[in-house]
Amino acid sequence: MYVACSTLCFQRSTFEDALRSINALHFQKIDLAVSETGPHLKPSEIAMDVNKTAQYLRSTGFIYSAIHASFAAPEPDVYREQLKAVCRLGRLLTVPVVTIAAGDPATDLDEEVKRLTTLSKLAQAEGVTLAVETHRDTLTGDPAAALMLCERVPGLGLTLDPSHYAVGPHRNEEYDELFPFVKHVRLRDSSVDQFQVRIGQGHVEYGKIVTLLERENYERALTIDIQDSPEADYPIEPEVRKLKFLLESMV
Repeated sequence: MYVACSTLCFQRSTFEDALRSINALHFQKIDLAVSETGPHLKPSEIAMDVNKTAQYLRSTGFIYSAIHASFAAPEPDVYREQLKAVCRLGRLLTVPVVTIAAGDPATDLDEEVKRLTTLSKLAQAEGVTLAVETHRDTLTGDPAAALMLCERVPGLGLTLDPSHYAVGPHRNEEYDELFPFVKHVRLRDSSVDQFQVRIGQGHVEYGKIVTLLERENYERALTIDIQDSPEADYPIEPEVRKLKFLLESMV
């Protein structure tokens, strides 16, 4: 295992400034967030010229350990075309996993299995693994549903974000059965009533997570994903540094 940094940690900066901040913290590997509604790279822009985007990203000198993709395309054909472009970018950058969101909680499970089966095949054709993130606002907010999706969709993995299971009145921190399917991990600290708090003020059990990943011979990234959102009323960079040192001491 190794420690990486998400570009979402500096999402209120330009992409170039975000990379400079990540470099100043001595990260070599990055979880690249691409979002149609975000301030950095957008899936529609990537789809316009995948090779040019890959050339630019290689020139930064970073290793890209994962891609976190968020789409705004309502049309299935456009969505698939943009996902295919993002997966091709992953292949060109030797990124092993691309993460997307599952359907919302009201989505029919059988229909979601069909959709994700098609998308997983698309990703595999480009040589990358497709993963769905564990997110409280989607089907995977229920660990049982997340497990069922992974069992029924060939090749599908999970991007584990334990904060989504640690917060709110419906929190569920019993998700050990998901670890065999984990292909990527994103971490911050969270309390019962706050999705993101300063490191040490929450109750995310990093040591337990690392131990369970080791049992599954997980050798990929532990991504620091302390998001620089307007709700964060404290400097993000010191928190990223603290979690970096903590995780590096464990791996």
